[in-house]
Parts: sequence; structure tokens; C-alpha cells
Amino acid sequence: MIQHKSKILTFTLLAVCLMSINGAARAANVPAGTLLAEKQELVRNNGSEPASLDPHKVESNVEFNLISDMFDGLVAVKPDGSIEPRLAASWENKDNTVWTFHLRPGITWSDGSAITAQDVVWSWQRLVSPQTASPYSSYLGNMHVVNAIDIAQGKKDPTTLGVKALDDSTLEITLTQPTAAFLAMLAHPSLVPLDKVLIGRFGDKWTRPEHFVSSGAYKLSQWVVNERIVAERNPHYWDDRHTVINKVTYLPISSESADVNRYKAGEIDIVYSVPVNQFAQLKKTMGDELHVSPQLSTYYYQFNTTRAPFNDPRVRRALNMALDKDIIAQKVMGQGQRAAWVISQPEIGGVQLHAPEYASWPLVKRIAEAKKLLAEAGFGPEHPLSLSLLYNTFETHQRIAIAASSMWKKNLGVETKLQNQEWKTMLDTMHTGNFDVVRYAWIADYDDASSFLNIFRTGDSENTTKYSNPAFDEAMRNAAKATSLQQRGKYYQQAEDLLGEDVPAIPVYHYVRTHLVKPWVGGFAPDNRGNYYTKDMYIKKH
Repeated sequence: MIQHKSKILTFTLLAVCLMSINGAARAANVPAGTLLAEKQELVRNNGSEPASLDPHKVESNVEFNLISDMFDGLVAVKPDGSIEPRLAASWENKDNTVWTFHLRPGITWSDGSAITAQDVVWSWQRLVSPQTASPYSSYLGNMHVVNAIDIAQGKKDPTTLGVKALDDSTLEITLTQPTAAFLAMLAHPSLVPLDKVLIGRFGDKWTRPEHFVSSGAYKLSQWVVNERIVAERNPHYWDDRHTVINKVTYLPISSESADVNRYKAGEIDIVYSVPVNQFAQLKKTMGDELHVSPQLSTYYYQFNTTRAPFNDPRVRRALNMALDKDIIAQKVMGQGQRAAWVISQPEIGGVQLHAPEYASWPLVKRIAEAKKLLAEAGFGPEHPLSLSLLYNTFETHQRIAIAASSMWKKNLGVETKLQNQEWKTMLDTMHTGNFDVVRYAWIADYDDASSFLNIFRTGDSENTTKYSNPAFDEAMRNAAKATSLQQRGKYYQQAEDLLGEDVPAIPVYHYVRTHLVKPWVGGFAPDNRGNYYTKDMYIKKH
């Protein structure tokens, strides 16, 4: 066991071997002979002020970045896609429908009180309860946990959820059918257990630093709204012996330029996102500190399909066809992004998905077809289509919105009004349906197309487009029941084909993640969903 005191530390080969023996794959793995800094503190920009730190009240990486540092789930997904035990030490299943998990002996909250299987049961019941109104209330239903769908729709009591504690350290989960991605889905931050006693005592105020308890490598110590969130190492964490960084500060800087300026001034160790207009120059001048990695994520514009004229699929398809996505991906962005014509990904979870036929047409042919579709819907030079395009405050989103609105104007004569709101406000606007078209993006919750496609099913809690197509729902039901990868891919393709016709959302590009990272930060290694964890990192002597 390695203690981190206020002295320079050298990690030896023995230390690395001990880490391997103890099986902590997602932990700081410091190469032999590395000199560590006296002060093990990290400052990372998180891009925006989080809407909440309650895992049941949030839906984006802005919040999940923090939650993943402060909470552990039953399992985690390694960078290679394999599953590793976290709060659960082991598990077994019967017919892939009854899963039994055995919690690690002696695991506790950050205040030293025991974490039990009953905590998991109560937390999941809270997640699906309509009273909680979680954006992820449909998630356990997507995993096919018994009664989860009916509970989320208010048809059954949360206590009927197919999850029960056999004793303090044994959890049983019952599914209505096998779910191929079950273990990977189980790693999602919305499924971390929460402290029932704490939330019962403090209600919504439980996330304040003075009340907060966590189960992960870090615990909340300070939260100054719109300024910073500070987390300190949790000595009660079951794997604390493999944590190196003692303190992490998250900044809510939404200006990419300000982010880079503060990085250059030495105030930030990891930049949240590199501005597109500085990317080429930074690559020349700071190439060793620039990290670019692919990400299972799609940038898109989603429609309010209940509001005229966006309730007409011809209008939505026309706007999709008239965008020159290659220009947006390669010129407006130019960091390695790829033009998107499917909502999920061209390659994901072992399947390949193909774009609609019109994606391969020359732009001039797509524009001609788009004009024809708009004319059929009643729009043209004498009666131009007008819309409001909403995006959250961020320089890159503004650049893309300007480019898209210019293309729609030039190619179709569409009048676009640009609006921007702060992140939390925009999320509220989306969920209340007070928009025409809104910028959004989805990062895969797990490496499977269903993570992207499920949110377009009728009634899904994340379906803010309000899109509904029985054929699409049927394709997704069939995919979930498929017994082979080939079958699953066939049904996902059917679903993508329907989205290509109905276009509840316009896929714009597939992401890469770009960061500037100080050379003294070790262990920075984003996975294919763009996640990187403070507990994996360390600060080298500099």
C-alpha cells in the first residue's frame, strides 16, 4: 500500500506490481521510477456549471464528469470495453435474466457508514419513480428490468421494480428478457447507489458540501456556483490505496478562449475543449500538449416534432438535406470530425450502419429535392420557412449555428433566428418543449447503437423531440430481443432508415475530443466515450 504524504515520491516496480495484483485497472498506474510532485492537485475545466450533482436529476457529461469522480457503480467499463468489478466484487446469472451481485466486504460511504444492497434497491426505485422526474427514468426499462417501464409511466409502484436485496451484501436483478449490453449499461452514472438516510434527512439539499456523502475516490468539499467545485480524496473509498491525486478543482468555464488563456497562464491543467479557430495554431505551437481522440458521440439539431411546421417530416428532411455537413465537419470544425448522416455511429458495438441513400447524392441534387419537399409542405420564395435555432452558450456552437443558418438561407431561402441560453436553462427549455430547433449532442452511455436510438422511442424520458413512430419502436424492440450481433445490426439499420426518412433530428457530425493537457499530468487517457477520471491520473514533479 502506498501512502501519499507531503514529500516527493518515487514509484518503484514493486508498487506497480502491487497495483496489478490488487486488480485496480481503472486507477492511477504510475510507471516505475516516476517522480511525483509534492502537491498532488489537479485543476480541470468542466465546460459549464452543472445543473445538479444528484445523479437522478442530470443528463449530460457536464454533471457525469463530476459524479463519476465522486461515486462508484456496481461495475465499470475498462478502456478495452471489458467489464470490471467496482462496488460489486463478483456476480453470476441464470439464463441471462436473473443476475446476482455480491458487494465488496466493508464498503462504506465517505462518512464511514456502510453501503448495502438495500441502498442500491432504494436508489433504483427512486430513479424510475415519476415523482423524481429523472431524465434517465426510462433507463432501467431500456435494460428490461422487471416492471421498470410501467413504474416510469406511473402504472405500478416503485417497490415492484425487479431489484431486491437478498441480504446486506447481495443484490438480485430480474430482467424480462436477456439484454446483450446489460453489464455495460450497468456502469452508467445514473445507477450509482445513493444514501437513503441522507436524502431522507436533507431532501434536495443533500448535494450541499456540508451534507454530501459519496462512494467514489473523491468527496465534495466546496461548491461556489459559477466559480468552482472542489473535491478531496475520500479516505473511506474501497480502492483509496490506488488514488494519487488528493484534490481536484473543476471550473465551469464556457468560453473556450478563456479556457485556453487560463491554461497558458498556468491556472488550468486540462482544457475542456480546444477552440476550432485556434486548433491549427495550437497544434503548431503546443503539439505535445494537444490530445485528439475519437468519441462515440453525435452532434445534432433536434426538432420539436409537435410544433408546426416541424411536425411535417418533409420540412425536417429538407433542412437535413440542405446542410453541407462536410463543410461543417472539415472547415468549420477541422479537428478530425466526420460528417454525420446517422444518429448513432457508422461503426458501433460491432455493427456497421449505413446512411440514407440521399447522403451520397451531390449537394446540388439534395438541394433540388429539399426545395421540392418544402414546396410540397407549402414553403417557397413567396412564403419562406422561418425558424428559431437554439444553442447553449459556447463559441463553437455559435460558429456552427451561423454556418448552418447561412446554408439554409443560401440553399432554401430559410430565415433563421439564432438564440443562445446557458446550459441549465437550455435543458429546461428542451424538456418543456419551448423550441423549434435546438442544438444537442449525445454521447454513448455504452458501446451499442441502442444508446443513441432508444431516446427516439415513443415516451422515452430523453425523447425531447416527442417523435413517435410505431415502426421505429418495433425495430428497437426486435433489436433488444435479437440473439446475434448480425440480427441486432439488421434491426438497428431499420431504425436508422426510419430516422433518415422522418428526421426528428439532423445529425451534423460525429465528434472527436480535443484537450490541452499539461505535460506533468500523467494517466490522462480518455475512453471511446470521452471519459477520463481523476482517480486514474497523477501529477509528475515539474
